[in-house]
Amino acid sequence: MRFGLALPQYDYSLPGSGPITWPDLSGWALRAESLGFDSIWLSDHLFYDLGRYGGQAGYQAGVECFTGLAGLAAVTSRVRLGSLVVCNDLRNPALLAKMASTVDVLSGGRLELGIGAGWFLPEYRAAGIPFDPPGVRISRLAEALQILRRLLDGEEVSFSGRHYRLEGARCLPRPLQERLPLLVGGAGDRVTGLAGRLADGFNSAWAWDVDDFGERVQMVDQAARAAGRNPSEIAKTVGLYVLGGRTEADVARRWDRYVACSPAGRRFPPHGLWGADKLAGTYERIVHKVLAFERVGVTQIMLTFGSIPFQVCDPDAVDEFMAEVAPLVV
Repeated sequence: MRFGLALPQYDYSLPGSGPITWPDLSGWALRAESLGFDSIWLSDHLFYDLGRYGGQAGYQAGVECFTGLAGLAAVTSRVRLGSLVVCNDLRNPALLAKMASTVDVLSGGRLELGIGAGWFLPEYRAAGIPFDPPGVRISRLAEALQILRRLLDGEEVSFSGRHYRLEGARCLPRPLQERLPLLVGGAGDRVTGLAGRLADGFNSAWAWDVDDFGERVQMVDQAARAAGRNPSEIAKTVGLYVLGGRTEADVARRWDRYVACSPAGRRFPPHGLWGADKLAGTYERIVHKVLAFERVGVTQIMLTFGSIPFQVCDPDAVDEFMAEVAPLVV
């Protein structure tokens, strides 16, 4: 099993909820690399709003995905860099291919390009981008995936679709990787099917029961076979919250830190209920759950250590996970 860390990239991401800084972000990237994480990930939003998590509504600043990844490419040397996931509607696919290729070159061939159809209505409104119905956004994503694959593979692309028209587009310089991985993120049936037909990987986050995610894996595989592809060539990955400890008492104490790091006024169930579809409990229990995900086909888990994505509420939790869990599931 491979492990990735969802980096703390927003103002709410670290204890104290102060403005995120470059030393915060780069420091956590280097810490993840030194701890043995296989990958580090940034999300892609113009801003974030904690109102959807029960906090006070309002914009939260965060590091932009691709300029952030470019900076992290310069300070890291081994760990892979990923987007979890790009909002397709924020960029034309010809531009996105160029940006991805550039980060791949700057990083020495370490980028994994995760992309989704987009979902966060406030940023669409703020940017003046039409928030089309889900079917339209997913149809646009399908066209973008076709264009991206061809451009990243070095083709000169002319394309005439419902949403995009390109004439003689090229992506120069080409990525260093012979096949830069394209990963589709989402949870619905249509997006899951797109991953099987057009991508190199599938991801959904941040809370999943093993059996339910196993059904998503089967759907990816079915779509791949229908498209004449080998399902084993498509990586299945999942993003999950982590709440662990050596004993149940340790878990309870860590839960208190997570709650203290969460938006003021947010109400939580007991941590045992909260953790039912997450990596929660003693490390022994977490190991069993990781192995269960592996049995249904998952090859990488992206981790967030808090109650909101891209949060690290307790730095010690990250170190302990890599010491207590990772060695037992490699």
